Amino acid sequence: MGNTQGEHMKNLIIIDGLNMFLRSYIINPTMDPKGNMIGGAVGFLKSLQKSCRDFDADEIIIAWDGQGGSQKRKDMDKGYKAGRKPVRFNRRMFELSDTEQEDNKAYQYVRLIEYLNEMPIIQLIIDYVEADDIIAYLDGHEKYQEYHKYIISSDRDFFQLVGDQTSLYRPIQKKLVNKVGLISEHGIHPNNFALARAIAGDKSDNLSGVPRVGLKTIKSRFPFMADEKIQTVKTLTEYCKGLDKKVSAHTKIIEHAELIQHNYEIMQLYDPLIGGNAIRQIDYAVENFEPEFNKLGLQKLLMKDGQITMKLDDLYRILKQIIS
Repeated sequence: MGNTQGEHMKNLIIIDGLNMFLRSYIINPTMDPKGNMIGGAVGFLKSLQKSCRDFDADEIIIAWDGQGGSQKRKDMDKGYKAGRKPVRFNRRMFELSDTEQEDNKAYQYVRLIEYLNEMPIIQLIIDYVEADDIIAYLDGHEKYQEYHKYIISSDRDFFQLVGDQTSLYRPIQKKLVNKVGLISEHGIHPNNFALARAIAGDKSDNLSGVPRVGLKTIKSRFPFMADEKIQTVKTLTEYCKGLDKKVSAHTKIIEHAELIQHNYEIMQLYDPLIGGNAIRQIDYAVENFEPEFNKLGLQKLLMKDGQITMKLDDLYRILKQIIS
């Protein structure tokens, strides 16, 4: 696919690391010679290769969720992401106890990091900071102003970051989302997508939305959300209050204004919830990165895991291109 918006524009791939890893961990049944499941790690490499090939990467950054997740969001809402069910293997394929599954997931994660450490890839993980905020900060980073950014994640939270120089590739849907397509499909401009999501809520993050007011209702009842002009909870409620004839969606927006504002402050990525120390860590990493590719080291690890025959020619080609 690659960038078509500017002949000389470089491409930055930003990967939501845990999102990509868990997708492979769940579905990939590959085992190493010792009988340990390793599908999450090797599946990640295959997905990485596809992303590099499709978007002709000049630079790659992988953002991981830090230990403890987003402390700032948890301080704002004690129930944030509470009650999430643990990610599990398909039990029809593997008869493992809960403890064995968690141990194997940790083993695969460490092994994946070992793979990636041999590559010219920036990896970012900061305690109490979510990958979402790291990615949002990178999207607006001064170093990458002249790059086209490709965010790789199935998470719809990143719709709000889509723009003229930022696209979102959703691997599960096998869909590349750009600004024009997003507005056409959802009737909501990226500038207003966080507000729309605050209204609809997010069950995966344990954030309740306005009852029976989802994205389709927002598209039909609030067509101006498709415009570039930034809307707020205040402008939206004022619009609803000013209507002579109100339908259910309008009255519910007025009644749930505080809930929407609460959700918005948690869900928005326009102003990432990231502190000064974390910003300094990211800046140092991207500004002082010296790309190195230890192909032999990577192949030794793959050989130990019985994966030396895995076809990674396109990945190797892109990685060599990055260090050249």
